[in-house]
Amino acid sequence: MSTTTVETSAEAKKEIRVAPTQGRVTRRGERSLAGSLVSHGILIVASLAALFPIAWLIFLSLGPDKDDYLHPGRIWGKMTLDNYSFVLQETNFFHWLASTLIVSLGTTVIGVIIAATTGYAVSRMRFPGYRKFMWVLLVTQMFPIAVLIVPMYQILSDLELVDTYIGLILVYCSTAVPYCAWLLKGYFDTIPFEIDEAGRVDGLNPFGTFLRLILPLAKPGLAVAGFYSFITAFGEVAFASTFMLSDTKYTFAVALQTFVSEHDAQRHLMAATAVLIAIPVSAFFYLVQKNLVTGLTAGGTKG
Repeated sequence: MSTTTVETSAEAKKEIRVAPTQGRVTRRGERSLAGSLVSHGILIVASLAALFPIAWLIFLSLGPDKDDYLHPGRIWGKMTLDNYSFVLQETNFFHWLASTLIVSLGTTVIGVIIAATTGYAVSRMRFPGYRKFMWVLLVTQMFPIAVLIVPMYQILSDLELVDTYIGLILVYCSTAVPYCAWLLKGYFDTIPFEIDEAGRVDGLNPFGTFLRLILPLAKPGLAVAGFYSFITAFGEVAFASTFMLSDTKYTFAVALQTFVSEHDAQRHLMAATAVLIAIPVSAFFYLVQKNLVTGLTAGGTKG
């Protein structure tokens, strides 16, 4: 009997050793070789599609003539940085840069402050009509810019804010704050109410709780709201071209139009300016990129 037991166990061990050689079991979440090749191929194609316009813009900015975009092959033999030198030295580039940063950063700071306090109030307080208030904010996003320009211009004219930075900042806040308030309201909903209760136990008032406890936890959401506000102000054209009348107060989006007239289009200078414009946006994106994904995903987990 003992001999049979030893033989049985030996056969079992042999089967166990042979089993792995029959075929590799794919674990959950593990891709096959074909699946990995396909996914990597798709990612490579998508990356090339995203990077090609940027590379093409940089390439065209190195052409010395305004018509080089019609014959891009000729650029290889006469690449130059003269376009960048001309833009930096012969135009109001640095005035445009200052105006753009003032408007964009002003919109970001003021817009995020208003949106954060609004989102927190709606998330934590149940005052009469709070749901209707949030729907009103959402409805304001439905009006096209063309409808808003005339009444906004009249309001700014009455307040003597036409051709001023603060006037344009307030206009941009009117479009950025409603969306950011909705975004931050959803993010504040993910923060436990027990933190507010702990703040009240420690003797903090609602504003102190919001400032000292909630805001540090809401950095990813604030980063997303700030990035949206910054990009909204940085790339907007219609409001800036209507409300800013001085050439030195143009933002970059409007300044690019100065290279195109009715009878001429200096596209090589426009390309060089566009490359220079991308630098501050890239720097701002680099500063907030760590929190962007977290803020975008967390804000949608609760309604």
